[in-house]
Amino acid sequence: MNRQEILSRCDHTILKPEAVWEDVRKICDEAMQYHTASICIPPCYVKRAAEYCDGRMPVCTVIGFPHGNEASIVKAFEARNAIADGADEIDMVINIGMLKMKDREGLKQEISLLREACGDKILKVIIETCLLTEEEKIMMCEIVTECGADFIKTSTGFSTGGATFEDVALFKKHVGPNVRIKAAGGIASFEDAEKMVELGADRLGTSRLVKIMQAEQA
Repeated sequence: MNRQEILSRCDHTILKPEAVWEDVRKICDEAMQYHTASICIPPCYVKRAAEYCDGRMPVCTVIGFPHGNEASIVKAFEARNAIADGADEIDMVINIGMLKMKDREGLKQEISLLREACGDKILKVIIETCLLTEEEKIMMCEIVTECGADFIKTSTGFSTGGATFEDVALFKKHVGPNVRIKAAGGIASFEDAEKMVELGADRLGTSRLVKIMQAEQA
């Protein structure tokens, strides 16, 4: 797999809380230059980024980020608002406490509510694997499949750990055939990225690979 093939699977990402519009605009320019899958940016910049990219790059944003413990109705409103602003893809964080309580029905209701809010837009479900047991990860693979989300995603990148090879392999074993996998957080090299893809990841959440390309071309 060559580097462009890997970059074409990347959601080029900036989610740091201190990000300003100029940081986001730079991400937009880089994503278009390197032909990434999308940009992943904070919700407050979606409208401006969608206008700036003008259809040249899909816009992804995050909902309930990074902790996931907002009310479900608030997450649904966030998603609808982001889509109205021009978002093409929605990455939502689950209610992790609900999972710890084994509230399967509550999780299904929330993800289904977001599925409905997203309509035909792509929905990715972030489960924050670093905080979960293997049993909880498998349960989320089942729930995400049942609720018709497009992707299950490993991590926010803002907790105690990011994507691991083991988690991607576990997802691949337990998700349904219509659910794709996004590995995010801590992907530091093209070698790591390629292995993630080989194990089953369809998308990669990272900004480091573009930075590597830029450093090599400087």
